[in-house]
Amino acid sequence: MASTISRAAATLSLERSPTTFSIPRSSFNLSPTRCTARFVIPSSSKSSLFGRRFHALCRDDGRRRLPRPMRIVSASNKEYRKMRGRPAKSKEKQLELSVSICIEEELPDDPEISSIAELLRLNVPMAMKLAFDRITDLNYKTRDTSIQDLGGFESIELSVLLCNDEFIRKLNKEWRDEDHATDVLSMSEHIPELNLPVLMLGDIVISMETAARQAEERGHTLIDEIRILMVHGLLHLLGFDHEISEDAEEEMEEEEEFVLKSLGWKEKGLIRSAYDAEMNENLHIENSNDKLSKDKKKEGSLRFYRPKFKYIFCDMDGTLLNSKSQVSLTNARALKEASSRGVKIVIATGKARPAAISVLQMVDLAGKDGIISEHTPGVFLQGLLVYGINGREIFKRNLDPNVCREAGHYSLEHKVPLVAFCQDRCLTLFNHPLVDTLHTVYHEPKAEIMPSVEHMVAAADIQKLIFFDTAEGIATNLRPYWSKATGDDANVVQAVPDMLEIVPFGTSKGSGVKLLLDHLGVSSKEIMAIGDGENDMEMLELASLGVALSNGSEKTKAVADVIGVSNDEDGVADAIYRYAF
Repeated sequence: MASTISRAAATLSLERSPTTFSIPRSSFNLSPTRCTARFVIPSSSKSSLFGRRFHALCRDDGRRRLPRPMRIVSASNKEYRKMRGRPAKSKEKQLELSVSICIEEELPDDPEISSIAELLRLNVPMAMKLAFDRITDLNYKTRDTSIQDLGGFESIELSVLLCNDEFIRKLNKEWRDEDHATDVLSMSEHIPELNLPVLMLGDIVISMETAARQAEERGHTLIDEIRILMVHGLLHLLGFDHEISEDAEEEMEEEEEFVLKSLGWKEKGLIRSAYDAEMNENLHIENSNDKLSKDKKKEGSLRFYRPKFKYIFCDMDGTLLNSKSQVSLTNARALKEASSRGVKIVIATGKARPAAISVLQMVDLAGKDGIISEHTPGVFLQGLLVYGINGREIFKRNLDPNVCREAGHYSLEHKVPLVAFCQDRCLTLFNHPLVDTLHTVYHEPKAEIMPSVEHMVAAADIQKLIFFDTAEGIATNLRPYWSKATGDDANVVQAVPDMLEIVPFGTSKGSGVKLLLDHLGVSSKEIMAIGDGENDMEMLELASLGVALSNGSEKTKAVADVIGVSNDEDGVADAIYRYAF
């Protein structure tokens, strides 16, 4: 269970839209029908988010720490529609409940989040009035009674801040020295000794991200979980503390369930839900892993973050594809989730476009609603074919026919299989098992056998050639020979160890990406790139963030901004959840 920490105040300025309820002082036993509401939209208001007592439903080692100075963290208010109710006629003085619902600025503009904020504007005062009635009429064995005579105040203020895991984790680390996210933190601002006319209850900070996970695990809706967390936080502010003893825990649990049941919400409170799901232990273990775990967002959580990049350029072989040349379901889900949050995914590969479409079709990523089709931008054949808006061809570069002839004759003489890429076709000079794998494993178009070198050169414009051999044969024979033989007429590149590619001189995947960015009007500062091979180096250097997977070449990793996990460990998904949002 969480600890309670008192701290000196630090200021957080929030733009507010408080919901203000006026209620008779003479009675706090109110039903919604007896309460009238008026809504005030001030230009600005200030509240302290820090300098208060923290409560969180998570494990604690019993340590108490003194406060440390903390930098000011700012949050911006989202605009909510104004709502006004007709005030009831009453000669009695009114006790004003001022409730502010705030959305931390890093949460995206999302209809679900806005809808929940609107509901909380109504739900929070309802819970407050019910809880006030209870603490006025009942005696509790364990509740701190610093807040008791509500009739002595002119107004009561409370704010609820919705945020994501990253934000609440920073609060937890700064003030409780626990470096993990939690579901809810309550921060009291009430100082009884000051005898103020305003009861400043404080703030309830709720992680939408953790709430969403817990809602899924517990089988109810997100708003259900938010209400449970809100009630838990409110009761902490009113002096209940499940941490001090078993009696206190039982008393707070009963109070949670009474409030929730009375309002027609989920009857099981946070304390009971946590025990039933064994969340105390699981959350502590899950969130106390190494720094990599804490930095990585979880699947399904991207809706609670703003994208850092407009585009993600992603290689395929050795990157998006695992060692079996397949796209894992984890990678597929990450790409879909990023795309659904407005990030454009662009494939930049040595493959032909039909091959890329074929592979991604298998995981429902191709076609109208996918990330690739014949009508989407993309960089193919190592940047030799570039498609722009609506899939229109904006660049094509062909290999010198003389280089193609020389390579053809070398292939026949040394019995080294060769494939020529001609936009959407593949040509070869003889059957070979390695040539077959290009189609059966790598999903490239099935190679057509040409009767001679001249037939191959004349059949179509050739953009690139690939020689096949063992990794040792490439390294010791083919690469040294063709690096010299091509001279200034062509370049040699490698995407995988057992293939050597010959492409036109002065071209690269990176130059194709740069050309496409210019066509789209996108700055390199707005993109993230993920790759593994030497052919990805320029692209990674061009991007604002270049991620090389750990299975990549040493040269590629040397130029990358960060090194991710391997392609067999869902490296693309890991990079998206860790860096893209």
